[in-house]
Amino acid sequence: MSWHILGAGSLGSLWAARLARCGEDVTLILRNAARLQAYQQAGGLTLVEQGQAQLHALPAQLPDDEQPIQRLLLACKAYDAAPAVASLAPRLASGAELILLQNGLGSQDEVARLVPQARCIFASSTEGAFRQADFQVVFAGHGHTWLGDPLRPQPPAWLDALHTAGIAHDWSLDIHSRLWRKLALNCAINPLTVLHDCRNGELREHPAEVANLCAELTELLQRCGQSSAAENLHGEVQRVIQATAANYSSMHQDVQHRRRSEIAYLLGYACQAAKRHDLALPHLQALHQRLQGHLQARGLPSH
Repeated sequence: MSWHILGAGSLGSLWAARLARCGEDVTLILRNAARLQAYQQAGGLTLVEQGQAQLHALPAQLPDDEQPIQRLLLACKAYDAAPAVASLAPRLASGAELILLQNGLGSQDEVARLVPQARCIFASSTEGAFRQADFQVVFAGHGHTWLGDPLRPQPPAWLDALHTAGIAHDWSLDIHSRLWRKLALNCAINPLTVLHDCRNGELREHPAEVANLCAELTELLQRCGQSSAAENLHGEVQRVIQATAANYSSMHQDVQHRRRSEIAYLLGYACQAAKRHDLALPHLQALHQRLQGHLQARGLPSH
């Protein structure tokens, strides 16, 4: 069964190249004719691993192609997920499966509501990759991917293909806990790197801010019934800051390149959840407002 991959960014490209080189049938879906032409001129997708570059001449098509989609990896930004799936909905075969590889929370439910006939599998990844040029991705560090389906606990048979492709993964019976944990980590790190215009490691110079956010995020996770996701959050945030000290967060990169950020699916989602539970989290709410102001001052969307 073939894979369709929408989102030729770092993670989408990483999955596409690794699946293709182990013999899986992989087709990219590019957003418009200009992107398709640029891809064809590049000759395919280049994966750089341990300094070695390998070109993968994968087939690519546009969203309005007529080929049915049985399995779709959605690796675009959270705010693009629902519009992308809406454009592809007529192509989804009966019993189609969607793997949703978005940051934060909220976009997964938006997609699931749009395509009730499909199986939506939520994913959370710590893989490290970055684009060094269009259609060129550098595999920067082995991580792990958790996948799960809140509605159907039975794992899909194609997980074997991920194993063969070298994509380290686990099937999680509580994927929401994984997604909440990742959301909390992102909320504690990414916005501060934008506001302080710094690499992750420089947040060690702002221990009180980080500690206050972790305390409030822990309270939020517990109130939302995610006590396992809340466990030792501050320690995990400090570990991630240390391990990724030289990196710029994805949100920092987005703002630096004047791209829309995923604020609505990270801080925005967390603040909305706090509001639903009548939970006052002054540091988190102040951070959300500061970040919104920062984005507005740069002419970027703030929600």
